[in-house]
Amino acid sequence: MSLFELIQLSAGIVAGYILCFWLVSVPLRNVSIVDIGWGPGFAIVAWGCWWAMPVHQTRAYVLLTLVTLWALRLGVHLTVRNIGEEEDRRYQSMRRKIGPQFWWVSLLTVFALQGVVMWTVALPVVVGLESSYWFGDLQPLHWGGIALWIVGMGFESIGDWQLARFKANTENESQVCDQGLWRYTRHPNYFGDFCVWWGHWLVSLGMWTDAWTVVSPLLMSVLLMRVSGVTLLESDISDRRPAYAEYKRRTSAFFPWFPKAEVPGD
Repeated sequence: MSLFELIQLSAGIVAGYILCFWLVSVPLRNVSIVDIGWGPGFAIVAWGCWWAMPVHQTRAYVLLTLVTLWALRLGVHLTVRNIGEEEDRRYQSMRRKIGPQFWWVSLLTVFALQGVVMWTVALPVVVGLESSYWFGDLQPLHWGGIALWIVGMGFESIGDWQLARFKANTENESQVCDQGLWRYTRHPNYFGDFCVWWGHWLVSLGMWTDAWTVVSPLLMSVLLMRVSGVTLLESDISDRRPAYAEYKRRTSAFFPWFPKAEVPGD
C-alpha cells in the first residue's frame, strides 16, 4: 500500500470513528464524550494502518507501542474523570446558543472539527509506519524521540495523579494546586502532551523527506499553548479560584521552571 493510500485509509478510519461517537452523543445529549474518544482514536488509526502494511519492522512496533500506551492512559483517565458527569460547560454554552438544531450542528462544529485535527495530528504515525517498510531500524534520532516521549508521559501521568489527589481532599475546594509538578508549570499535563507528540514525530522520521509531518507537533503545540489548552482553560479560572491570580504570577505557564519569589507583604 502506498503512502497516499495509507493516508486515505487513515482519513476513512477517523471519519468512521468520529461518526460513531457523534451518533452516541445524540441520544445521550452529551457532546463531552468526544473528549473521551480523543486518545483512543489515535491508537485505532495506528493499528488500522499497521494492519494494512505488508511488512512490519522494529520502528513500526515502537511507534505502535508508544501511541497505544499514551492512548490507553489518556482514554482511561478521561473516562474515569468524566463518566457520570454533566456535559462540559463549554458544550452546554454552545447548546444553549444554537438551540434545538445543536444535535446536527455539533456534527460539524465539534466532531468533524476534532476529526480533522485528529487526522492531521496522526500523520507522523501514519507516515512513520509506511517509511518503516524501508527504514525499520532505530537510529539515535529515534531513541531521542523515545526519551522525549518518556518525559512527556511522566509529566502527564504524574501531573494528573497529583491533581486528582489534590482535588480529592475536600479542604482544597476552590484552592489552587501548586504542589509537585504543578509548582513548576501551571499545566504539566499539557506540557507532557507537547513532549509526547514531538517524541512521536522524531520516532516517525525515516528520512528527512518525512520532515513535512512537523505540521502535526506544531499544530498540537499551538492548540495546547494558544487555543484549546492553556488559553481556554485560564480564560475564566480566576473567577472560580481567586488564588489563581497569584499562582499565575509566580508559576510558568507551560514550560517547567522554578517559581518566582513571593512579593513582600503577600
